[in-house]
Amino acid sequence: MTDIYPTDRAHFREAMARLGAAVNIITTHSGGGDNGFTASAVCSVTDDPATILVCMNRNSSQHEVFKEAGMFCVNILTPDQEELSPIFAGKMPMAERFTHAEWIRLATGAPVLAAAAAALDCTVSQIVEVGTHSVMFGTVQAIHLGPSGAGLIYHGRAYHRIATQA
Repeated sequence: MTDIYPTDRAHFREAMARLGAAVNIITTHSGGGDNGFTASAVCSVTDDPATILVCMNRNSSQHEVFKEAGMFCVNILTPDQEELSPIFAGKMPMAERFTHAEWIRLATGAPVLAAAAAALDCTVSQIVEVGTHSVMFGTVQAIHLGPSGAGLIYHGRAYHRIATQA
């Protein structure tokens, strides 16, 4: 038997909680300093040219900073960096967030998590407004590959370690 539910906000959110996604910290740099937030709504678009997308709530206090910066970096977290996710998702002052890890810079100047599983340093090629969110398309300018190993996903409203096969 198939259960069919209305496409209301609660049911949609429950369905999305069942879609596992990598945990990422999205960073940028502007005249006001470094900024960052936690996101799981990140996706590869194409490999030629290398392009990714990031979704950001337009009600976020950082929304205008990211739109005006014209660049961002997707930092893909490892299980050892799980504690950074709530830090960048919370209300901690922005400058303090960046004191919890080591950061480097690549092509755009956006903060890159030195020990990230991978980091994709991008310039914004397009922003599309959809409902409550901005979809930022980024053309990859530089790639940082950190230690290869386990991944960190968010599924069922909890963090899970994804082990690599030997």
